[in-house]
Amino acid sequence: MSNEAFADHLGVAVRTVAGWHSKPDVTPRSEMQDALDTALERASDRAKARFAQLVVPPVATEADSAQALRVAIAVVVNDSDEVLIVCRRGEDGAGISWQFPAGMVKPGVSPETVAVRETLGETGVHCVVTRSLGSRLHPITKVFCEYVLCEYLTGEAQNMDVVENVSVVWIDKTKLTRFIPAQQIFPPILEALEVPGE
Repeated sequence: MSNEAFADHLGVAVRTVAGWHSKPDVTPRSEMQDALDTALERASDRAKARFAQLVVPPVATEADSAQALRVAIAVVVNDSDEVLIVCRRGEDGAGISWQFPAGMVKPGVSPETVAVRETLGETGVHCVVTRSLGSRLHPITKVFCEYVLCEYLTGEAQNMDVVENVSVVWIDKTKLTRFIPAQQIFPPILEALEVPGE
């Protein structure tokens, strides 16, 4: 939208929207942030995808010395409509949470490469990325996550990383929310797996 159209959409003055462009570090008042959050929630999937691309942290170049922490997360599905999940070991040695295979994205490496490599390293499963599911700042870990949908190729699922994981299993996608609460799952994952949110 243009500044004028977006201002009209939010019911604010055009100068307010123009001010956000000229001072992008300004934090909106809580009422305005609520209006912006509501506008994003009501936006089309295409608009949400464009917004997600705009808020991606910059990838470090050779001249940069640091990069924001990013994690690639693989949502691997097989021909039996099962999804691959791992049970992460807590710092106290106990299994604390079921998650999708994931790994840290280092500078110069694509999230797709990391997702495929970490899935193989953690589970013994070979997969291929079919498409991106988007990205978000994880609501619990506060780490920037990039999600990819993957197709199973070959390999028997097994716990290949006993230091990090307690278990690795294939589960029917309809039972996913028994392992991971629906409110913690990135909504595009539920949509891609055709699993209703709770």
